[in-house]
Amino acid sequence: MSTELPPQVQNQIAQLQQLQQQAQTLLSQKSQIEMIIRETESAVKELEASDEGAVIYKSVGEVLFKADRAKLIEELKDKKDVLDLRLKTLEKQEERIQKRFGQLQDQLKVSLGQKLPEAA
Repeated sequence: MSTELPPQVQNQIAQLQQLQQQAQTLLSQKSQIEMIIRETESAVKELEASDEGAVIYKSVGEVLFKADRAKLIEELKDKKDVLDLRLKTLEKQEERIQKRFGQLQDQLKVSLGQKLPEAA
């Protein structure tokens, strides 16, 4: 008896592993974006709480520049909007990967001769 898996099953396993890697990458990107969103929200909150006449500096690389408070608040809000959009895109990609992963798992079970549970 041979323990060699058929090429179709090997291909399905490889696809599952690839989807797992993609899901891990997405998860990492998603947590980075969420962290940047929290930092941006915190910066906006602090700027809005500051006095209008307060001297504000903006970091650009390794240099600090004096910045207009209102303009900086607007820039940060725009940045947050872009990040929110990116986060939604990542969430949609994550959903598609999870769906495809489930489909591949089911196909693999069928290929390996396991009976799928009946849909309720």
